[in-house]
Amino acid sequence: MSDVSMRDLPPGDRIELRGLRVRAVCGVLPEERERSQPFEFDIDVYTDLADAAASDDLADTVDYGTLCALVAGIADNERFELLERFAGRVAEALLAAGPVDAVTVVVRKLRPPVPEDLDTSGVRIHRTR
Repeated sequence: MSDVSMRDLPPGDRIELRGLRVRAVCGVLPEERERSQPFEFDIDVYTDLADAAASDDLADTVDYGTLCALVAGIADNERFELLERFAGRVAEALLAAGPVDAVTVVVRKLRPPVPEDLDTSGVRIHRTR
């Protein structure tokens, strides 16, 4: 499998959320299943921003506060074994959150349980409507 290249992304407008940190239960090891741990999200929400750019009205765009709360709610209320499923669940919810054409979700585990010196482990997924 290859990374998403720029040519695979929809052209046009997007809302970018960077460094959204949440705590969640996600992992396959017993200690990862017992307590929450920190995760960081980078999210791109592809949507037409022309109306909002012209009107300067929040009603004409996708509210990024709502998007952040949606991710935090999933982290607080759901459990996952795989980062792939965690990212996929967030993507599903974001696509349902309004006039969204596509999303790219990056999730990083900030304390990966490996003996090597590894800053983060993560996945990046891209989903379209």
